[in-house]
This record gives sequence, structure tokens and C-alpha cells, in this order.
Amino acid sequence: MSHARQHGRDRSAIRPYPRGLACLRSPRTRACAHRVAETPALPVAILVIIVSIDMAAGTGRIWLPLLATGPALAAATSRPRGVLGVGALAILLGASIAYRHDMAVPHLAVVLAALVTVTLASALASALRERRERVLAAVRSVAETAQHALLQPVPERVGPFQVAVRYSAAAAEARIGGDLYALVPTPHGVRMIVGDVRGKGLPAVGTAALVLGVFREAAYDEPDLLDVVCRIERSLARNLGGDDFVTAVVAGCPEPGRLEMVNCGHAPPLLIHGDEVTAVETDHPAPPLGLRALSDHSPRLQVVPFGDGDQLLLYTDGVTEARDAERAFYPLTEGLTRHLCDEPDRTLAALHEDLLDHVGGRLHDDAALLLLRRPAAVQPGEAAGVRPVVDVDGATAA
Repeated sequence: MSHARQHGRDRSAIRPYPRGLACLRSPRTRACAHRVAETPALPVAILVIIVSIDMAAGTGRIWLPLLATGPALAAATSRPRGVLGVGALAILLGASIAYRHDMAVPHLAVVLAALVTVTLASALASALRERRERVLAAVRSVAETAQHALLQPVPERVGPFQVAVRYSAAAAEARIGGDLYALVPTPHGVRMIVGDVRGKGLPAVGTAALVLGVFREAAYDEPDLLDVVCRIERSLARNLGGDDFVTAVVAGCPEPGRLEMVNCGHAPPLLIHGDEVTAVETDHPAPPLGLRALSDHSPRLQVVPFGDGDQLLLYTDGVTEARDAERAFYPLTEGLTRHLCDEPDRTLAALHEDLLDHVGGRLHDDAALLLLRRPAAVQPGEAAGVRPVVDVDGATAA
């Protein structure tokens, strides 16, 4: 689900045009295609079929009431003007068939009145449908704006690392959900978070926004990764209800070859070294964010080596708990091993397609994937001990 490199839009929502459909990129071509799609071809075809039956079998009086299906069907696909056009055609054809079969005037009046009534009702239904579509388009626009504000696009390269992100909301029309991710370059190295908010809907989105806001501030301010986690915990303790919490993994790369992680009740990240995929289990489990007051366990810093060519996959349970038709969970480790390559974007694209194939095309829970890779080649300046930092706008700083 290969993606074009972009800035300002979420790469996970991009689909490249198939080569044969490249012409549809033209605004004029798209407008023409839209007008063709709105042409009431099927309703007109039904009217033509009814008239053809009358001409062939001479039984038009029996089929005459079916002319009302023309404007009724047009209401689902056409604008009110198109519905009125189909209705006018149906009335004209109905009058012609009735005249051909010498239908009595009272019967003809009833049939034509029915056709007029159905046409007007269908035109009204078409107008209401258009209004709902405009409202839905506005809601989608707001949802996309909220998504870009909440889940800011991640560039393909941050500091010395290659990065790819994939996010899918279970409510496809909403575009956003309770899963969260962020990756920011800081004076203390590149830091990232992937988490999952308990619950769904707007409350989960609000909690995700709170966590990401605190994380982005604390990641810059706090030299110690544990202090970043503590600030998020304190903020959630003040703002969440007693039953709400957030599972999350907070990670950072303060220096070459060193990866720090704090796991707060979340699924273990997957560390890729060569062709080997290993789950990074924590020796000291910590409660989810927002529940520390109910537990005696505090989060601890976990340090693992992260050398050239290594990769780290952070994900949410919407991936590992995705089930197929036989209720089997998605085998993430096997899927990652099967689609692994040196380009994180290609790896996640293939992995996400594999996940959708497993569930039959639609996820039933929010799912987030973040893949970080340290290229094998030494970047300019690293040999001298300088880590180039790329901010979200693509600027480079020492």
C-alpha cells in the first residue's frame, strides 16, 4: 500500500497511479471522468429495455409501472437535474406506450401521476444525498488536517537513519484513531515513540494528542530518556480517568551503536540484525503509562547495540492481533523476515500489504508500524563525531 517521497503529506495514504492510468492525473481528464460517472446511463438503459419489450411483445401496459425505476435508480447516482431528466424521459415514454395501446385516460392519468411523484421524490432524495456527500467531504478534510497535526509526517531520513511509517485507522473514514507515533531529532539524539491508547473514538484521539504533545516537548528538554517517560506519566496522571492508560515504547539513539528503550506495557520491538529478527523483551516489565500509581514497578532503561545495517521495528497490537478468516493471528516476525530489505519504505509497504491480505482487506483495529534503519555506509561528519540532525522541515544542523 512503492510510495512517492513527500513532505507535508502522510506517505501511508499515498497510492502511485498505475502506469496505464497516468492520464487520470490531469485535472481536466478527472473532471470528464467524474461527469461520465454521474451520467444516468443505467436508468436510461432500463427505460430503453422496457420500451424494447413493449415493441417486441406488445405488452407495454403490463411493464408500464416499471418506468418508475428509472428516476428512482437515478437518485442514487445522479444530481437532481439528471434525475429530473430521467423522470421526464420516463413520463414521455409512458405517455407514448399508453397512446400506442389506447389506454383509458383515467388509467393513463394515474400512471403519469405516479411517474411524476416518483420523479420529484427521487430528485429530493438526490439533493439530500448530495448534501450528505458535501458534509462527509468536509469531515474528511477536517480529519486529514487533524491527522497531519497529530501524526506529523516523518521524512524518509532523520539524522543518520532511514525511516518509514505506516498507519491505518480501523475507522477508514476517520483517518485517525487511538494509535500514536512520533520521531523527532533532538540535541540528545533521535527519539521516537509508538503507543496504543486504551479505547476508541474521540477520547482515544484526545489522549493520543496529549501523549504526543508531552513527548515532543520532553524529548527536546530531557537528556535522560527515563525523564521523558516520567513527564508523560505525570501528565497522564493529571488528565486521564482511573481506567484509562497508554501502552508505549519510547526509544532513542543518543550515540552511534547505542539504542535505548523504555517499554511501558507495550509489545516488544523487533530488532533486525542481518537476516535475524529478534524480539527485544524487557527484563523489568513496567505498567502502561497512566497506571504507575497502581503498581510498584517503575520503568527501567534498556540498552541494546544498534550498529550499521541494523533495523528496529516498533508496532502496535493492531498488527499482531489481526486475524484471518480462521481466527489465526498475523505472524509478524515471519512476515517481516519474508519482506525485509535495505529500504524501510519498501519493507513496510510489502508488510502492510501482507497484513491486509491476511485479514481479508480491512483491519478491525488501529495499526501503526515504524521502522528505523541505520545505513551501513558511514555518513559525512559521523567519522569526526558529529551527528547531522535533520528536522521535520528538512533543514540540517550539526
